[in-house]
Amino acid sequence: MSERRPDPMPLKTRDTLTILVGTALWVIALAVVLVVVEPADPRPVWVCVAGIGLGLFGLLYVRRRDARLRDSAPAAEAGEPESRRP
Repeated sequence: MSERRPDPMPLKTRDTLTILVGTALWVIALAVVLVVVEPADPRPVWVCVAGIGLGLFGLLYVRRRDARLRDSAPAAEAGEPESRRP
């Protein structure tokens, strides 16, 4: 059998920028729905509001994740075990 190759390093991506662009697109969609379409059915408005809310939640999540990774990187480089957080 052949030896297993090591896993590749994770790609560095711009998650914050991607989420901000997506959230901005939902804001534009909401403006279009409210100004141009003026729906009698409120569902399109709530879909846009949900997209904006999920985008803001995603932004908060990614920023907290990145902060945790930054905090744990010096400990890993120094050889210290990573502390467990609840």
